[in-house]
Amino acid sequence: MDKEQIIGRYNTQIESVDSTNKYVSEALQKQELSEGTIVWALNQTQGKGQKGNSWESESGKNLLLSIVIYPDFIKAASQFMLNKVISLGVAEFIQSYKDDVKIKWPNDIYVGDKKIAGILIENRILGDVIQSSIVGIGININQKEFKSDAPNPVSLYNVTNKEYDLKECLKFLATIIDKWYKYLINEEFELIDTSYLTKLKNYNNFSNYLYEEKVIEAKILGVSEYGKLIIETIYASTIECDLKEITFLFD
Repeated sequence: MDKEQIIGRYNTQIESVDSTNKYVSEALQKQELSEGTIVWALNQTQGKGQKGNSWESESGKNLLLSIVIYPDFIKAASQFMLNKVISLGVAEFIQSYKDDVKIKWPNDIYVGDKKIAGILIENRILGDVIQSSIVGIGININQKEFKSDAPNPVSLYNVTNKEYDLKECLKFLATIIDKWYKYLINEEFELIDTSYLTKLKNYNNFSNYLYEEKVIEAKILGVSEYGKLIIETIYASTIECDLKEITFLFD
C-alpha cells in the first residue's frame, strides 16, 4: 500500500463560507486542485445535507470540510463504494472517542439514535467513470446546544463531556479516511463491503420504516451495487428502495 498520505496533503482553512462543497466546486471550475486537498471552514452559513436538508453548526465549534479526490478508477455504476469508504472513515474517527457508532444508510453517522455526522458526496461523471468527487463532511464536535428543528443532533462534547482541538481532530480524521480510500484504490472490496454491513444501523434487525406512505416493519439485508437499500418485511417480501422512497422511524 502507498505510504504517502493522499487525504489532507494540502489543507486550506477559511473563516466563513456558505458551503464548503460549493466553494470547492467553484474553485475546480477555475483550476484543478491537488487530490486530497481539504477545504475546511470555521463557519458555514448554508451547509447542505441529504434530501436538500440544511446542516446546523455553531461557528468555530465543529468540523465542516470538503475533500477533493479524483477516483477515476471507479466506474460510475459503482460510485456507492466511495460512499462506503468515506462513511467508514468518519465512523471509525467517531468510534475512537465513543462506542455505539453506526452508519445510517446511506451515509449519516449516528451515536445510538442521534446523528453526529453527515456526508454529502457530489460526483462529476465523465463517460462511465467518476472524473472528480467533492466529499462534504460535517461532524458535530464541540457544540453544546442545537437550536434548529433537526430531530436528533448530538456532538462529541454531548456524549463525552469533553472539548476537542479541531485542528487535531481534522488531522486524525484525514489519516483515517486516507486509510479507507486506499483500501478502495487497492480494490479491497470484500473488506469494505463486510465492514460497511457490520457498521450499518438496523442491519439484520427489524425496525419501523415509512414506505409508500405506510409504516412497515422490516430488516435491512444489505445495499445493492447501485447503493439502493435492500430490506425484507416481516412478510418475507424483499424491497429495493432509494433515498427518496424510505424514511427511518425511530422509537
